[in-house]
Amino acid sequence: MEQQIAFFLRELKDGDTWRRAAAAKGLGRVGRDEHAWVLVASADDRTPEVREAVAVGLGRLGVAEAGRVVLPALMDDEDPWVRRRASRAAILLGLDCPAIVDAHTRLLRDPDRHLRINALDGLEALGVPGHVPALVALLGDPDPAVWGRARVLLYRLRDDPAVRAEVVRTAEQGAGDARVRALELLPAQWTGRLHDALVAGLHDASAQVRSAVAARLFDVEATRTRDALVEALEAEREASVAAALLRGLGRRGEDRVAGPATRWLGDAAAGPSAAYALGAAATRAAVGVLRTAVNDLALPGRTRAAVAKAIGQAGRWDAVWLLLPLLDDVDGEVRAGAVDGLDALVDDGLRPWERRSVAGALVAHLAADPTTVWKTHNALIGLAEALPGLRRIVDRTPTAEVRAAALSLLDTHNATDDDTGADLARFVHALDDPDETVRFHATEGLAHWLADTRTRPPDQERLRARLSALASDDSETAPARAAADEALRALDDRRL
Repeated sequence: MEQQIAFFLRELKDGDTWRRAAAAKGLGRVGRDEHAWVLVASADDRTPEVREAVAVGLGRLGVAEAGRVVLPALMDDEDPWVRRRASRAAILLGLDCPAIVDAHTRLLRDPDRHLRINALDGLEALGVPGHVPALVALLGDPDPAVWGRARVLLYRLRDDPAVRAEVVRTAEQGAGDARVRALELLPAQWTGRLHDALVAGLHDASAQVRSAVAARLFDVEATRTRDALVEALEAEREASVAAALLRGLGRRGEDRVAGPATRWLGDAAAGPSAAYALGAAATRAAVGVLRTAVNDLALPGRTRAAVAKAIGQAGRWDAVWLLLPLLDDVDGEVRAGAVDGLDALVDDGLRPWERRSVAGALVAHLAADPTTVWKTHNALIGLAEALPGLRRIVDRTPTAEVRAAALSLLDTHNATDDDTGADLARFVHALDDPDETVRFHATEGLAHWLADTRTRPPDQERLRARLSALASDDSETAPARAAADEALRALDDRRL
């Protein structure tokens, strides 16, 4: 070890550039505290490679006193690699003197992204903002590693009055991404104070800012705010911002969106949001547009799917008859949208003469379209008219996922009819199904059947043995074992 140290000391004094640099790093690995001061003496070496190596060596040796002497200057070195190594060394040494804080602060504006990251890491370790405007400005940095760290540090320092004031100023007057991220840092209760600046921001040059300020204004009840949002939508020319405005105003049930929504319906990006807004408005004119659009093959499938869902949500008298044919559409997205629309109609309550048609069509779709099995399952919940068809699926379908969905719908928590008693045999039979999902829904359905019908099943001991085996089988999922335990408790209920 001593020979190695002696060699490094000679090389640091008399070697060429690369040997001096290697010696400085070597001393950092094997040297003692006193050798930190030897490195300090080499910190003004004429070549940046050696100055960089000195910074590395000082960080390794861990002598904070030596680091304080030269690292602030090295952090201002003309060479970015020297600045980079020196700033990391300052962090490793935990240096917190004013000169180091100032050096980190200057690096917040460094053109090298690595140095901006180092500066933020250093200030985070010290728990100080450095220069507040420079720190907040980094919210607009193009590099996620930079602006993400800046946001974390600002959130940590959010109670500092200077930090809070600069974040608010940026949220009101900042540019681009910096303004957007400053808005994200401010809690909802700041919206009232920022209201006028937010309204003005609806016409900002940045699309990101326009979307961000609109998002803050959607929950404001004032009529003038709603008017401003509608006016902004009328004037908007960017599809992404129009989509955000259409969704937000649609959620508020604003019927003045019908005109702009009709214009944006043909846009690939904003079309689905336009469809949603038309469905939410549910005026005669809006629904008329949806009726035409749902069969417009020039529209993208994603938009037609949104139109189908919106028709269901609008719930006009002919919605069912518009949607049922779409279950056979060649476009899978449109079929899924039709299921969503029918689901909305089922939730709102179908008319008596619609129930059987919807139930029959959805049962057929459940067996025919593997891409929408669980979406169709959800639409069928509560439709007792579907139960006969679902029983046929359970008894006949070879597809495990469809069989599981149909079994789940026979669960007494979903719907019952006069033939519910016969479903016990289906649940019991499916306890031995090779598919785990089928076994789970059979077990859960059995537990609910026992609890709801209060009927004692035949061959209870054999059933108890099978349920006990499922409950103790580690190869079954935790939900399946829990369902088996629930079924055992229901089976042992004295009220059966």
